[in-house]
Amino acid sequence: MTEIALPQHHEHEHPRGITRWLFTTNHKDIGTLYLLFAVSMLFIGGSFAMVVRAELFQPGLQFVNPHFFNQMTTMHALVMIFGAVMPAFVGLANWMIPMMIGAPDMALPRLNNWSFWLLPFAFTLLLSTLFMPGGAPAGGWTMYPPLVLQTGMAFPFLIFAVHLMGISSVMGAINVITTVFNMRAPGMSYTKLPLFVWTWVITAFLLIAAMPVLAGAVTMLLTDKYFGTSFFNAAGGGDPVMFQHVFWFFGHPEVYIMILPAFGIVSQIVPTFARKPLFGYTSMIYAVASIAFLSFIVWAHHMFTVGMPLAGELFFMYSTVLIAVPTGVKVFNWIATMWRGSMTFETPMLWALCFIILFSIGGFSGLMLGLAPADFQYQDTYFVVAHFHYVLVTGAVFAIIAGVYFWLPKWTGRMYDERLGKLHFWLSAISVNLLFFPQHFLGLAGMPRRIPDYAVQYAEWNMLSSIGAFIFGASQLIFVYVVIRAMSGHGEQATDQVWEGAHGLEWTLSSPPPYHSFNEPPKVP
Repeated sequence: MTEIALPQHHEHEHPRGITRWLFTTNHKDIGTLYLLFAVSMLFIGGSFAMVVRAELFQPGLQFVNPHFFNQMTTMHALVMIFGAVMPAFVGLANWMIPMMIGAPDMALPRLNNWSFWLLPFAFTLLLSTLFMPGGAPAGGWTMYPPLVLQTGMAFPFLIFAVHLMGISSVMGAINVITTVFNMRAPGMSYTKLPLFVWTWVITAFLLIAAMPVLAGAVTMLLTDKYFGTSFFNAAGGGDPVMFQHVFWFFGHPEVYIMILPAFGIVSQIVPTFARKPLFGYTSMIYAVASIAFLSFIVWAHHMFTVGMPLAGELFFMYSTVLIAVPTGVKVFNWIATMWRGSMTFETPMLWALCFIILFSIGGFSGLMLGLAPADFQYQDTYFVVAHFHYVLVTGAVFAIIAGVYFWLPKWTGRMYDERLGKLHFWLSAISVNLLFFPQHFLGLAGMPRRIPDYAVQYAEWNMLSSIGAFIFGASQLIFVYVVIRAMSGHGEQATDQVWEGAHGLEWTLSSPPPYHSFNEPPKVP
C-alpha cells in the first residue's frame, strides 16, 4: 500500500523580502505600509511647516521669498491632509477592523493593495513640482480660481495627484464597507461593533459621497486652463464663487473624514483605562451619524464673506452651530465613562485625555467662527489657523498617536518604553499649545493668514508660536524612536490582552497576531 503525500499547509507562512511588501494582500502588511507612509509624509509636511514658522519668527523677509512661502503653505496642507492624516487612519483601519470584527482579512485584498500603491505615485507627482520651473502650487490647498490657474507647469501634476489620492480613498472606503457588512463573525451584530469600526463605516460613506465632488471640481479647473471652458472664469460667463461652493461641499465633510475615526480611537481607549464600558454606546453611534449628515449642509459657513443673502447666512449659521449638540454628546459620554472609573494614566490614555480637552477648545473656536457676524471679523485671520490646527493636530493627529501607542504592543508583541512615551506626550502637549494658542490672539488682533511678513505688533506672539513649532517638531523624533524600538523587538514581551481593561476580539489574538488573523470565526460573547 502506497502512501500519498498530502501537501503541507503552512497557514502562517508569508513571502519575504521586497515582494512581500510590493504584492501583499494581507491587511496587517498593508496597514503597516499605510502607517509608514503616513509618518514619512508627516515629517515632509512638517518640514514645510518649519520653513513657514522660521520665516515668521520675526518681522521682515528672512529666509524665503513670498512665492516660495506660499508654495510651502500650500504643500504643507496638501501633504498633511492627503498624505499624513488620511492614510494614517486608513492604516489603523486596515490593521484593526478585521481583527475587531473577527474576519480573516479585508474583503477585497487586491483592491487594498492597489489603494495603497496609488499613494506613493500621487505624492511623487505632487512633490516633484517643487523642482519644476515656476515651482510648486502656491494658490492654497483650496485651489481657488483664478489664483490657482496662474500655476505654471505644476498645475496638471497637482490635478492628477489629487485624482489619484481621491481614487485611493474611495477604493479604501469601498473595502471598509464591504468588509464590515459581509465578514463579521457570527454573533457580531451591528449593536456589538466596536465604536472604532462604526466611526470608520460612517467615514467610508462620507468618503464615497465627498471625494467625487472634489474630482469634478478639479477636472473643471483643468478644462478651464487647457480646453477653453469658463466654469470659473468670469470673463467667459463663469463664476469663481461657484468653485467655492463645489469645493466646500467636499471640503467640509472632509474635515469630518479626518476626525470621525479619531472619535472611534478615543472611544476604544477611554473605557479601557477607566475600566468601565463606554457610557451611552448607542447615543455615540447616533451622534457620529448626525455629525456626518450635518457636515453636508454647512459648507457655506466657509464663505460668509463672499456676499450671500441674509437667509442663506442664517441657515448656514444655525446648521453649523447645531453640530455642537452631537459633538457635546460625545464629550459628555467620554467624561461619564471616566466618572468613578478605576482610571490609570498610561501613555495612550494621556494622549486621549489631551485630545478631549484640546479638541474641545478647537470646537469652541469653531462655534465662534460659525456665527456669521463674528466670522466677518475672523475670516482669513490667524484665528482660523488656530482653530483648524486645534481640530486637526490636537484632534486628529493626537488621536492617531494615541491609537499607535494603544495598539503597538498588540502589533509588535513588545511593550513600548513607557518613560519615553510620557516624555513624548508632555513635550508635545506643552509645545503644541505654545505653537497654536498664541495664534488666537494674533487673529483677534487682525493678523492675516498666508503672509510671509507682518507688522511689528505681532512679533512676540509669532516668536512664541515658532519656538513652540520647533519643539513640537523635534519631539516627534522621540515617537519615531519608540516605534522603531518596539518594531525591532526591544522591550518587555506583551501579553495577549496587553491592557488590564481591554475587551474585544482583537485582544483574544496573540501579540503579535498570526499572519492570518482568524482562520476560524471566533465566538462573539
